[in-house]
Amino acid sequence: MQRNSENLAYGYCDCPLGPLLVAGDGDQLHRISFSTEGRSYEPKAGWRRDESEFAEVFAQLDAYFAGELTVFDLPLRRAGTDFQNRVWAALGEIPYGETISYGELASRIGKPTASRAVGGANGANPLPIVVPCHRVIGSNRSLTGFAGGIEIKKFLLTHEEEISPRKGRQNAFSF
Repeated sequence: MQRNSENLAYGYCDCPLGPLLVAGDGDQLHRISFSTEGRSYEPKAGWRRDESEFAEVFAQLDAYFAGELTVFDLPLRRAGTDFQNRVWAALGEIPYGETISYGELASRIGKPTASRAVGGANGANPLPIVVPCHRVIGSNRSLTGFAGGIEIKKFLLTHEEEISPRKGRQNAFSF
């Protein structure tokens, strides 16, 4: 049974980045929010705290941060526009430990001149880490915008590079 978005369950997952707010409806994960985000999401009126609904989410996030999980397998609610949903689906195709540019992502979705729009959709991703928007970098290999902040993006990319089966390859990004 799916609950409406005003009656979501939420909980906090402790991780190396600080507490992550997670929210969902019992069937699907709706949101992950960093506590450091400039536009962080707080629980909304009507939401109820219930960490028990997120046991699998927490287990997979823990395994990711322990270097034991490279692909998440969670039911996700992607409530964006058609364009955003296409971008978010393409994000899931970027292999663990690798990065691509916004322009390359735009090309992958068949919109090679839409790198700015892709950047906007990337920034609107409600499920960071699980939908790996951190794997998109500037065309000059620089770390650019990230809802959780550049330091968190750097942490996530470094973490993946250290664990990646492709370890030892030249960095795909620069600091």
